[in-house]
Amino acid sequence: MKTWPVHDAKAHFSELLNACERDGPQIVTKRGAEMAVLVPISEWRRLATTAHPTLKELLLSDEARFEEPGLFERGKTCHRGPLEF
Repeated sequence: MKTWPVHDAKAHFSELLNACERDGPQIVTKRGAEMAVLVPISEWRRLATTAHPTLKELLLSDEARFEEPGLFERGKTCHRGPLEF
């Protein structure tokens, strides 16, 4: 993977796109720190279809994500009475 400083990426964007298409992902840096990656659209689509579910999707899911003895089933929790002092 080639690394492009942001000022070079901006000045030579067509070259950056061609390199991405020809050689694969290209890294863009800002002040020496890696900030972004330009990937070919085919690779992006492949990654997007194999991505893990989002946190929101996991939290809203009814599926168990692991089997652990002693855990309550969803929707069947114990309710305690009011606290007495």
